[in-house]
Amino acid sequence: MRNRIRFWLMPGLNLFTRRRVRLARHWRSGPRLVLDAGSGNGWFSYLAWRSGARVHGLNYEAAQVEKARAFYNGWRGVPEAELSFRRFNLYDLPSVTDRYDEVICYETLEHIKDDAQICREFFRLLRPGGVLHLCCPFAQHPKWLAEDLDVQEVWGGHVRAGYTMQSYRELLTPVGFEVATFEGMGGRELVKWSDRMFRAQGRAGTAGGLALLAGALPVVARDAAPVEQCYSLYAKAVKPR
Repeated sequence: MRNRIRFWLMPGLNLFTRRRVRLARHWRSGPRLVLDAGSGNGWFSYLAWRSGARVHGLNYEAAQVEKARAFYNGWRGVPEAELSFRRFNLYDLPSVTDRYDEVICYETLEHIKDDAQICREFFRLLRPGGVLHLCCPFAQHPKWLAEDLDVQEVWGGHVRAGYTMQSYRELLTPVGFEVATFEGMGGRELVKWSDRMFRAQGRAGTAGGLALLAGALPVVARDAAPVEQCYSLYAKAVKPR
């Protein structure tokens, strides 16, 4: 029953994670090989698998990897040959020899100091015509401007405030990518509801967040954030054929 409830609540109570589910409309569908670089609780890896892909999910946190294996490969019964999770440091991507049709990297690159190295590896790992899907904090949002940064990668925080359209281009274009699409996510109303849920969870734990979830879901569904006001910024980049 616990796993069933967890599945119903996926991808969790974080409203911005729930909003990122809508970015899946930018993905391809059908048979392909997908790399989820920074797979978190595994939900986006699972969604890519449901869309027809074989998926490799990489995560630095061993506990999250084991939890994802138990949930998706164990309880859901998805074969590991089709959906796998592995503890992995993205700095070790040069050791990977597979070639992918898509790379998903959500809310991860802002934790990595040498983001250019990682993006060069993404480019190498993608087949010609392959697509990189990035989503990171929008560097000009007040929350990220005020945040303390982990510039030496000591405690796993953000090493930079995030990215703008211009800094995405400056990162991706020299590598060889063609930036095709930007999308802002996390408008003011969604930020307000998220703050309310965090406060409720602080007072009453998961139950506090659940009490507000039904009211927050319509906000997630209609969220439309102008890029200059967004909480996170999505970029779709293509490796030329």
